Parts: sequence; structure tokens; C-alpha cells
Amino acid sequence: MEFEGKDITTYSKRELLEFRRQAQIIFQDPYASLNPRLSVSEIIAEPLIVNRLYKSLHETEEAVFRMMEMVGLSPKLVNSYPHELDGGRRQRIGVARALILKPKFVVCDEPVSALDVSIQAQILNLLMDLQDEMKLTYMFITHDLSVVKHISDEIAVMYLGKCVEKAPADELFRNPMHPYTKALLAAIPVPNLSRRGKNRSCLQAK
Repeated sequence: MEFEGKDITTYSKRELLEFRRQAQIIFQDPYASLNPRLSVSEIIAEPLIVNRLYKSLHETEEAVFRMMEMVGLSPKLVNSYPHELDGGRRQRIGVARALILKPKFVVCDEPVSALDVSIQAQILNLLMDLQDEMKLTYMFITHDLSVVKHISDEIAVMYLGKCVEKAPADELFRNPMHPYTKALLAAIPVPNLSRRGKNRSCLQAK
């Protein structure tokens, strides 16, 4: 596994520490991934404190408030706890915590699959806006290709632990080659009853 052209398994302790600042993750479950004993501000501030990026509490608090504003969290939630918030706000906390260190690379591990459809769109649009604003690179992991199409520039399809197809997003949707890719595309719901059941590509065991 390489990051900026270098195998991360060969990193020294100092290089690994820097890599952890540059590469962050947004988890699938916005409730299970947040410490229920910490407030919103404490959760977002924790990476700053662990990495000792600011010398004073005031600087840390200012950075937290700036990040909360960027992800659309109201300042009045600063002392709230995860169980008091809905899934969308919890995931915004997860996004803020991942981005507070200003990383270059973010793994998005099914970040919207646990959310309501209306909230999914809000989080996806937020991620895309932040990507443009902060010049981020995402590795977006999901089974929902309609979500992938919305956010991705390039798509890699994994099947049985191997990459079986890789292409620019538009090309993959226009001309899928692997049977598993075709089956995934066929599983996307079509809001047209007249097309129901047509052109379905299904995988069958032999």
C-alpha cells in the first residue's frame, strides 16, 4: 500500500505519525464511532489534542468552531452529546473529526448507508463541497453505485477480494465489462414501473 509513492509499511515511527495526520477515515455508523461520554466539541478537538497542534485551549476551541461551521453544525451544539442528536448531525461530527487535522486523503467507509435517503444527499453534497474547498482525495467505499456515480471521478469494482474492473465513472456506467459490475448496476432502483424487471443482470451460482 503506497501513499504519495512510498510503501507505508516501510515508514519510520515519525513518518507513520505524519501519515496518520494526512490520512483520516469517516466511519459507517455515526453513532457507534463516536465516544458517548464526550461532547461534540471534545470529539472534534480530540485529534488536535492528541497531535498537539495548538499550544493553547483558546486556539483549539477556535479551530473546533471553524470546523463545526464548515460542516454545518450549529455552535449551540458544542456541549451536546451524540445520543442527543440525529444521524445526520452525528455524521457531520464524524466528518468534522476526520477533517480537523486538514488531511490530504480520507477513507469514506459507507458514510451514508446508515442514514435516511434525504440525509444521505445532504452529507454527500457536504463531502463534495469540502473536497473542493480543502482539495481532498476520497476513497469512497460503498455497495450503492448510484451514490458512487454522484461523488466519484474513478471507480474500482471489487469482487471476491480482487479488483475486477476500474474505469472513469462515466465510462463504467456507460459500458460495464465485468458481470459483477453489470449486476450492481442492475440493482439500482429505476423510478419507472414500465421498465421493472427488464434488462436485469443477475449473478448465478454454477
